[in-house]
Amino acid sequence: MRHAKKTIKLGRKSEHRNLLLANQVCSLIEHSRIKTTLAKAKAVRPFAERMITLGKRGDLHARRVAFSFLRQKDAVQRLFAERAPASASRQGGYCRIVKLGPRTSDSALMAYLEFVDQPEAETAPEAKAKRSATDKKPATERKSSTEKK
Repeated sequence: MRHAKKTIKLGRKSEHRNLLLANQVCSLIEHSRIKTTLAKAKAVRPFAERMITLGKRGDLHARRVAFSFLRQKDAVQRLFAERAPASASRQGGYCRIVKLGPRTSDSALMAYLEFVDQPEAETAPEAKAKRSATDKKPATERKSSTEKK
């Protein structure tokens, strides 16, 4: 029975999964928002929030615990210098998951994992103009092709 065993396995062995989660948290600290699958985002969020809590503590032991998980000196420095002070007034819930929909190649559900306390310029959604199936060509090309007939 799997009582009280909440680990999301992600189809990987434990060593690979731990490194994946650490790398995802480092990318989140560096970029403040990452685009990943929904399952990975749900698995990464508790670790990212734990790192922010360590960063808010700010003592040497917290820095060493964070480094033992993240294994990247630059990420730990950025965590303690920038990310944790930005969330100092918040009691928890430092990350949010924004669902995006299925990925076109394999229909995996995608999501953004981002920090709640980040500047508005970084949270603006990507400005990608999605064209419908009938708009395969730009409007100028469609007009010229209809005039030729």
